[in-house]
Amino acid sequence: MTITLELPENAAAVLRNAWDDLSRATLESLAVEGYRSGRLSCAEVGKMLGHAARWESEEFLAAHHAWPGTTRQELESDLATLDRLRSS
Repeated sequence: MTITLELPENAAAVLRNAWDDLSRATLESLAVEGYRSGRLSCAEVGKMLGHAARWESEEFLAAHHAWPGTTRQELESDLATLDRLRSS
């Protein structure tokens, strides 16, 4: 899929100066946000970015501080476990 973005020239110039390859930086940003939001799996990020192995994707995501979001159920379960451990 090809996506075309229109940016104001001043923003495009700032971003081009920040990143050598603006297209790649945009693709990586989408991959990171897709993973953080839980819409993309680590495997899908790897395919999207052309990684040869899962560890490449894991290292990439860790370097971008991208951790999948926690659901309400997971949080409530973790809090219940903490309460149980504290009362032991």
